[in-house]
Amino acid sequence: MNILLLGSGGREDALAWRLKQSPSCDRLVAAPGNPGIARWAECLPVDPCNAGAVLDLATTIGADLVVVGPEAPLVAGVADALRAQGFLVFGPDAAAAQLEGSKGFTKDLCARVGIPTARYVRIETEGDALAALDGFAIPVVIKADGLAAGKGVTVAMSRNEAESAIRAAGDGPMVIEEFLEGEEASLFALVDGERAVVLASAQDHKRVGEGDTGPNTGGMGAYSPAPVLTRGLEQRAMDEIILPTARAMAAAGTPFSGVLYAGLMLTPEGPKLIEYNVRFGDPECEAIMPRIIGDFAGLLRDVASGHDFEPPVLSTEASMTVVIAARGYPGDPAAGGEIAGIEEAEAVDGVTVFQAGTRSDLGRLVANGGRVLAVTAVGANLATARERVYRAVDRISFADGFCRRDIGWRELERQA
Repeated sequence: MNILLLGSGGREDALAWRLKQSPSCDRLVAAPGNPGIARWAECLPVDPCNAGAVLDLATTIGADLVVVGPEAPLVAGVADALRAQGFLVFGPDAAAAQLEGSKGFTKDLCARVGIPTARYVRIETEGDALAALDGFAIPVVIKADGLAAGKGVTVAMSRNEAESAIRAAGDGPMVIEEFLEGEEASLFALVDGERAVVLASAQDHKRVGEGDTGPNTGGMGAYSPAPVLTRGLEQRAMDEIILPTARAMAAAGTPFSGVLYAGLMLTPEGPKLIEYNVRFGDPECEAIMPRIIGDFAGLLRDVASGHDFEPPVLSTEASMTVVIAARGYPGDPAAGGEIAGIEEAEAVDGVTVFQAGTRSDLGRLVANGGRVLAVTAVGANLATARERVYRAVDRISFADGFCRRDIGWRELERQA
């Protein structure tokens, strides 16, 4: 197959790395890509949200499959435009992408179908949001309704913090919801209409600081699998959350096709949905891809075409990803800092360094984003993966970079 991959982040670098290893992948083109993705694919400077430009590129290369990495092109309807011209696309149409594009849409679907989730209200103005706070205990969660690159959520630990988050957002759609007690986990499922199979589990680390402190980020690290999401809890999440969602979307005439990523809170009452993403998570994708065995490109083709597909075979090894971010992230990250030592890091057994926010500058590799690198290691168990990944991190030279040193801490404490 000739495959076109849309996107330019660490998730897309991991997807490109895995797709390139697939027996059914003959040619891989990425738009726009990044210096890391260029190791596995031809990179062309095309805006993935420009449907016309993407159509022209898909036509030029004779794409047999288009894999959409980020959420923005999906919400913008790029998959719709491609399908209208007969292209096979892995990723949902815009109507189904509302599951990520609008927090309120998803919460309303949960209420309508009976999917377990936090109690909530949808708000349109700052004044109404401030008034609605009276109906919630503290802590309380404030969410921007639309896409926010993983950073549009405030878990307010005081009334003042909640009010500040609302005032910062101003008028516009938002969701206020109760704070759920428990541990978070991520479940990824391949979905085609009403059919869904588990892909993998993972656990992300959203807070910028060690011990899960500080503001939310797009993700500072992840590991897979997530043992806290036991087989029984995983089945409950499929039966009570993902499958009812797929059926509801199909019944509404907007069937979902692609990967559906459920962020779950594991409460004493069972798993509850925090939110959906309609694409592979980042950095969870970097942790999951090394565990997938077999023809990954063929699997995505089967999901996209509506053919029967089986759950993928996963390695029994554990995988851990540590994000190296630029100083100032998630606020105003420093740009232009030089990066070196990637080859030395990848000399550690089981390690691959995926590039998230990088660019080439006169032969140097420099930072070009908040999350810059996603260092990933596999091992026989999580402790081995952790030892390898931090040994690799320490071989990378990036003066403006920082990372959390405690990725996987909860699970490692349980296993100690």
